[in-house]
Amino acid sequence: MQDILELATRVGRALQSKGLLLATAESCTGGGIAQAITEIAGSSEWFDCGFIVYSNASKIELLDVPAALIAQHGNVSEEIAEAMAQGALANSNAHVTMSTTGIAGPGGAVPGKPVGTVCFGWAMGNHTHTERLVFAGDRQAVRQQTVAHALQGLLRFLEQA
Repeated sequence: MQDILELATRVGRALQSKGLLLATAESCTGGGIAQAITEIAGSSEWFDCGFIVYSNASKIELLDVPAALIAQHGNVSEEIAEAMAQGALANSNAHVTMSTTGIAGPGGAVPGKPVGTVCFGWAMGNHTHTERLVFAGDRQAVRQQTVAHALQGLLRFLEQA
């Protein structure tokens, strides 16, 4: 957990230096990213809000993810991660967003998407980056690795912005 708090602190510094607000859109992490961020004193200066959108209905209703996109690609896909990140931008005061959607296990695997499959999205303005990774371990390990990777990815995304 300490590594995650260090990453969250670095994210906060990067956002503050650029004068940016962050929002999260989380499915498989269940708010874990927002929790790590809000552990940092003063995070209200750079964190706007977090959406926990575990069900497909919440992705559609809260983030405007098209139902047809979910039907076409499944809720664990880079396309959905991108739509979630863009939806968080459109439905918050944030300048930059990150999203996670995945299969933390122990069940939920489907052909081509084993347990541990996680898709990430980072968005700012019209620029979006997505990734798909497969993590090893139990449910807790997958979720912890996902939080850490989301924060690391945001740091890389901000460096390129």
